[in-house]
Amino acid sequence: MRVRPVTPELLATELVDRIEALSGRWARIAVDGAPAADTGDFADALVEPLRARGREVVRVRTADYLRPASLRLEHGHHDPDSYYESWYDLRGLTREVLDPLSDGGNGQVLPALWDAEADRSPRLPRVQLPDRGVAVVDGPLLLGAGLPFDFTVHLWLPEAALHRRTPEPDRWTLPAFHRYAEEVSPQHLADCVIRADRPGRPAVVDSLD
Repeated sequence: MRVRPVTPELLATELVDRIEALSGRWARIAVDGAPAADTGDFADALVEPLRARGREVVRVRTADYLRPASLRLEHGHHDPDSYYESWYDLRGLTREVLDPLSDGGNGQVLPALWDAEADRSPRLPRVQLPDRGVAVVDGPLLLGAGLPFDFTVHLWLPEAALHRRTPEPDRWTLPAFHRYAEEVSPQHLADCVIRADRPGRPAVVDSLD
């Protein structure tokens, strides 16, 4: 494995350069990783650099695309297989975010589909992304499901770091991430892999060999 340490600022610039090079009317970006990798903060850090290049951005969190509690928690609150297979409404994400930004789409994105705390729709208005607009989606388990992203980033945590950084109340999810690593191997699917076990000190994985 070849790993290249970079500053967060340089990393954001590198990623925005790669996003700028994408063809297409819009760009659909995934920031994938376990919650312990802080995908939300990483995705948020791309927003201003993209806007500085004249790209309008909508942020979407898979935490706002959970399925209703009656479906999500059918097998209890701490079932890792349910978490892996059925917590996230990936069809809804495709329908409301990714397909509208396809070549034949209308550019209208729904930032959130479900308020998990209230267990109902938040009834947000759609956002009209102009040409060259970017949707930055963050969350776990985004790769290997056939979602039509244009560029994907995986925040990789070595196993020991994943265990160490996952809070005790959330450790029931760890078998789901072990399954994800074994069945999907996201570090082999992502367009860019970032080693994220040292907060504030990312490193680009240039080669897995």
